Amino acid sequence: MRIGDLAARAGVSVRSVRYYEEQGLLSSIRSPSGQRHYTEEAVERVTFLQRLYAAGLSSRTIAELLPCVDAPSLEHADAAMERMREERNRLSTHIEELIRTRNALDDLMSAAAEHRDRHYV
Repeated sequence: MRIGDLAARAGVSVRSVRYYEEQGLLSSIRSPSGQRHYTEEAVERVTFLQRLYAAGLSSRTIAELLPCVDAPSLEHADAAMERMREERNRLSTHIEELIRTRNALDDLMSAAAEHRDRHYV
């Protein structure tokens, strides 16, 4: 199938399909005229990639996880689980930092409100 058909069936933009291919996450066969052609399995692959992106994973991390899909083995499954654990820990740390930042902003807003109320109301 051609790139526009794949994009429509997977519910993504043509630009996304091109990006996945540029990142080495998806492959196509080129016609003599240079058009990309994809297999039926590419629809499932793009849908899977979308799920990984929705989980907050980067292209680089997704590329590290794909051996588990492309060449299933216990070793690849264990490596994928460890990599996802690392990503989850990174996200948890980031969330904690955001909560601290939000709390600091709340404190500043409270102080500003008190100052305003003392001096202007």
